[in-house]
Amino acid sequence: MAVSIRLRREGAKNRPYYKVVVADSRSPRDGKFIEIIGTYDPKKPGHNSTLKLDRAEYWMSKGAQASDTVRSLIKKNKKQVASASEESASEPPVRPAPAEATPASPQPAVAETAAGEPPQT
Repeated sequence: MAVSIRLRREGAKNRPYYKVVVADSRSPRDGKFIEIIGTYDPKKPGHNSTLKLDRAEYWMSKGAQASDTVRSLIKKNKKQVASASEESASEPPVRPAPAEATPASPQPAVAETAAGEPPQT
């Protein structure tokens, strides 16, 4: 069985939305598939895809052939994951400031007045 990683079209007319699937290469484009490993929205600006890179690498190690578009999506997602890990590694960890040890000051006594009497000054 020849396995391929390719796009499965979803969405409305003139509003495409794709799911990245692992499927038998003989099955139709929107037909039966083995596993969904991601999504791709070409109309969305910026980062427009999600992908389970570990599953994609697993299937490729088993002999699955990725389509040209999926291959480029994998490359973009790997680059984004690498840049995100670099940013988190380069920033020093933020430590909270130590709490200042202030001696507990006694609360001032509040003068209690009986009901109806004006406070004395």
